[in-house]
Amino acid sequence: MNFIKKLFSPITATMSYIQNHFKAMLFVLLLVILFAPTSEKEFTPYNLQTINLNGPIMDSTEIVEKINKACDNDNIKGVLLNVNSPGGAVSPSIEIAYAIKRLHDKKPVIAYAKGTMASGSYYASIWADKIIANPGSMIGSIGVIMQGADLSGIMEKLGVKTQVVKAGLYKQIGTPDRPWKKYEVAELNKVIKGTYQMFVSDVAQARNLDIKKQNSYANAHIFTAMQAKNVGLVDELGVEYDAKNELKIMSGVTKAVWNKEDKFDRLMKKLTASTAAMLNTYFPDLILK
Repeated sequence: MNFIKKLFSPITATMSYIQNHFKAMLFVLLLVILFAPTSEKEFTPYNLQTINLNGPIMDSTEIVEKINKACDNDNIKGVLLNVNSPGGAVSPSIEIAYAIKRLHDKKPVIAYAKGTMASGSYYASIWADKIIANPGSMIGSIGVIMQGADLSGIMEKLGVKTQVVKAGLYKQIGTPDRPWKKYEVAELNKVIKGTYQMFVSDVAQARNLDIKKQNSYANAHIFTAMQAKNVGLVDELGVEYDAKNELKIMSGVTKAVWNKEDKFDRLMKKLTASTAAMLNTYFPDLILK
């Protein structure tokens, strides 16, 4: 009897351990299932990266961080900037543009106009090695706008008046509680025109265009993809497949491995873009448009 017990003791000890630690082992098994790579491809670091620029441009922090990381990562041989944006605020658009310029100095970058590449999002794309546009996309709108509502009529009906204490002639400029005065409009025009000339100058430099012919490609013209190609704002027409294939060739990789964006991150970006658009409706800023 003792011999039989000794013979089967390893098995009984194992069964006893499983019973006593079943929950812990189940937890470990779940971790392995959740986080273990599902294919050989996941062991391979990606060598080409897509960075998406979607929706109104109100903040550039996240996308600039991605561009900078791609710039410093030697495993990444090329970047596709996937654009579907109507533009946005001036400063973040310029932040993205100059981040792309730094990236372009180290590795190939293609900007792909997936739907809309206009105003600030076009500014963001100008220093890519190539701009490829979907044939159905809308390109251009190289211009600047600042707008605000005149709520004085509504305020008068509601019996609401504004009280102001200020120092500086232009300190109340752009407020919505009264019509803007002529000297205030002139001051705003000074800012708008200066920003516009900076925009046009950078486009002309990056795209090798004649700044003296800016009326043909700037002046807030909106173009189809083919029209944009004819005036020099894009290089080629094609779909995303073509843009990815071109980047593969330019980067020199033999086997393209692309990054995949997390679905939850994609959802949060859409929500953030919608919120930014709503806030800009009620709190306007200087916009590239």
